[in-house]
Amino acid sequence: MTEKERKKADILTVAKAAKVSASTVSRYFNHPELLKLSTRRRIERAVRSQGYIRNRAAQTIHGIRSGTIGVLVPTIEHTIFAEVVQAFSETVADEGFTILLASHGYDQQREYAILRKFLEHRVDGVALTGLDHDAAVFQLLDSQAVPTVLMWNYANGSQYPSIGASNELAGQMIADHVLSLGHRDVACMFAPTEGNDRAKARSTAILDTLAQAGVQVPETWTRTTIYSISASKRDASELFAQDRKPTALICGNDILATGAIYAAMTAGLRVPEDVSIVGIGDFKGSADIEPSLTTVRLPAQRIGRKAGQGLAAAIKTPDTPITGEHCAPELVVRASSRPPRPA
Repeated sequence: MTEKERKKADILTVAKAAKVSASTVSRYFNHPELLKLSTRRRIERAVRSQGYIRNRAAQTIHGIRSGTIGVLVPTIEHTIFAEVVQAFSETVADEGFTILLASHGYDQQREYAILRKFLEHRVDGVALTGLDHDAAVFQLLDSQAVPTVLMWNYANGSQYPSIGASNELAGQMIADHVLSLGHRDVACMFAPTEGNDRAKARSTAILDTLAQAGVQVPETWTRTTIYSISASKRDASELFAQDRKPTALICGNDILATGAIYAAMTAGLRVPEDVSIVGIGDFKGSADIEPSLTTVRLPAQRIGRKAGQGLAAAIKTPDTPITGEHCAPELVVRASSRPPRPA
């Protein structure tokens, strides 16, 4: 077959090559689970040999699924979101879907613009990160009646079904751990909360938990730092350069905690003998740095799988509601925390 002829291959060409009906080929693309494995493999070989590409634009006009799910995340720079997306992508792929992935850089207006483009491409479903979104985003989703799941955060009664971890609980757990060790001279390093409900929930819970134990964090011991090892190292270095030093530093994220550990080493402080440093997330590598990082594990892979399963089921069977689920965080105690040295 010439290249020109290959480009003209259509569903009838594939059906003839696979020795099945055109409706069976259509079913292969839209409901592969209804076909025998041997039939699917025969059609797949025919599709490859004929170079067939189906016209999704024409199919959506007739109400057939596009086979795509739009996934919006704040950033793809950090491994924690990569883990969620990877698990989500693998799960929906098993159900016959491909994801369209985009990041909005913690900008809610940009998120709205990207969502519009997703819907223009007739995605079958949408997965958003977090609970806090511009009202226009929810209004757009409502108007299009597209199946939607909010992943990463969890809250009972969220505007759309949420599957994720409670960041309030994660913040409370890490603060309770530091308090349980006996620390009272505690510093905090948080990510900016603008457009980031995860960071806001964690920082609020940490400060509230400390305050309930009678621990007030001095303003000079509080840092707001972007998700960057170099930035967190710089800000922690300024903190450790003060005459009065904390015995513990709670970071709202493992990236911040990693930079803080490097800063402590540069300042000649031993972790955890001189200062305990803890984080939240349990990113890949958090167990491998020296000292290994005490943190709160957020089950990224489980969240991605559950969100993918729920959304794929809702798309395939419109009457199936997506059930929200709390994937509980877990305290992971490692070498970077210990009780403070006696005065």
